[in-house]
Amino acid sequence: MKVTHIPFQKTGFFSKTMIDYLDQHPDIQSYYHQFPGIDGFAKQIEEKKGSFQAESRMILVKALKEQYGNVAASEGTLENIEALQNENTFTITTGHQLNLFTGPLYFLYKILCVINLSEELKEKFPKNNFVPVYWMATEDHDFEEINYFNFRGKKVQWNRADGGPVGRFTTDGLEKVFAAFSKQLGTTRNAEYLKELFRKGYLEHNNLAEATRYIANELFATYGLVIVDGDDVELKRSFAPYVQEELEHQHSYTAVSTTISELEKSYKVQVNPREINLFYLTDTLRERIIKEEGQYVVNDTEISFSEKEIQKELATHPERFSPNVIMRPLYQEVILPNLCYVGGGGEQAYWLELKGYFEKVNIPFPILLLRNSVQVISEKQQKKLNGLNISLEELFLKQNELLAKKVTENSDIQFSFADAKELLNQQFLALRRVANETDVSFVGAVDAQERKQTKGLENLEHRLLRAEKRKQHDLISRITALQDQLLPNQSLEERQRNFSEFYVEYGPAFIEALKTALQPLQLEFTVLEL
Repeated sequence: MKVTHIPFQKTGFFSKTMIDYLDQHPDIQSYYHQFPGIDGFAKQIEEKKGSFQAESRMILVKALKEQYGNVAASEGTLENIEALQNENTFTITTGHQLNLFTGPLYFLYKILCVINLSEELKEKFPKNNFVPVYWMATEDHDFEEINYFNFRGKKVQWNRADGGPVGRFTTDGLEKVFAAFSKQLGTTRNAEYLKELFRKGYLEHNNLAEATRYIANELFATYGLVIVDGDDVELKRSFAPYVQEELEHQHSYTAVSTTISELEKSYKVQVNPREINLFYLTDTLRERIIKEEGQYVVNDTEISFSEKEIQKELATHPERFSPNVIMRPLYQEVILPNLCYVGGGGEQAYWLELKGYFEKVNIPFPILLLRNSVQVISEKQQKKLNGLNISLEELFLKQNELLAKKVTENSDIQFSFADAKELLNQQFLALRRVANETDVSFVGAVDAQERKQTKGLENLEHRLLRAEKRKQHDLISRITALQDQLLPNQSLEERQRNFSEFYVEYGPAFIEALKTALQPLQLEFTVLEL
């Protein structure tokens, strides 16, 4: 195993928002609190310790023990749940949807990131405890985003009727998916493990939340991972005061809108708030709550409440109020003694919109850590890269740029169009000085001629490149095939592939290699050669 780190900035796959965040650019500093480093964590620990109450810890531990009632949790996980009662215990959290069989590969990277960070912080702050947490997005309702995964270029999909929070979906129909997936896996030892993991997860559990908890627990319990389901009546009850505030005053809309008005001057806005950032939730329904003419209306239904009625509904059934993407981060930070949220670039971009809202409701804003990203390269693929003289950084170039670069390097014709363009530029600078000294009206003609000749050089360059590509057809084919294999659909493989592709080949050694390789606070892209 060989591990190489590349700056996120050099991969070309991360937004300006995230690059500026990693660079701690002055334009973005007002949108986050502590930066992810040891000094930042030291300050965050003290701030969270002073704000998180013992009663909240008791509620959390009681809820987790009930959620784990039928789960074969590891000793490390059980110890971590107990430790959450203590004021010197904090969480490091990531969240993810309930994707079928974990969905995209980066699910593993998120969870291993919180595990490794928890261990690193324990070394740096030995008097405290740090618990890695996976927050299951059980209340999401976009089934089309989670009902499939890709295996060896083919989609493995679960088709069923949509409606309501996905965590409560029954696992009916997944036996057909299991049968189809099993045929693709083969009969090796690693394949048999994956079959059992899928079968026990989905065919021996009643709903998607239970199934996902089982699978994540099987993969990561040995590291003490604690899995939280926010669709919990007692956890919701502890969050009820913030729901009440949202219904009455809509602080989230005001605060986030104010932040967005400044943020959008330099960055792309990820999500926009609604006037009320709550859903009404039942087994078959998750619809927005809207305030119209003094009434609280559940969108696209006949359900409505007066102010007194909705207060009673909240007091009696807090589980029926579901925070949306704007309020879910607050819910998480209210019920967890959390220091840091680990997520992808899109997630962190919308967290950056929320700091003003957290300040308004007097909840500490967590440290935001961009999760680890990984490119896995086999020994065979690395030999091909070496044979084609492609460096790891060059691998991430746009395909047309990579092909042009390698064709030019491999050409027998040694001619630099860059040098020719520079020479042309110098000649026209001299002509422009002459024109300015003699007849200013001549400058326009000089500029027009420069554009014409520069365009002519560019056309010649393109024609020569096309000719060289035809001449070097074999090289083009080999580079294209290899990059397409490593970056499917010209995207990071972590978004396209499922962990099972690698597990069926490497077995548990794959997760162990990732665990060893990932360094959350290094803040760089990881290339893992296996």
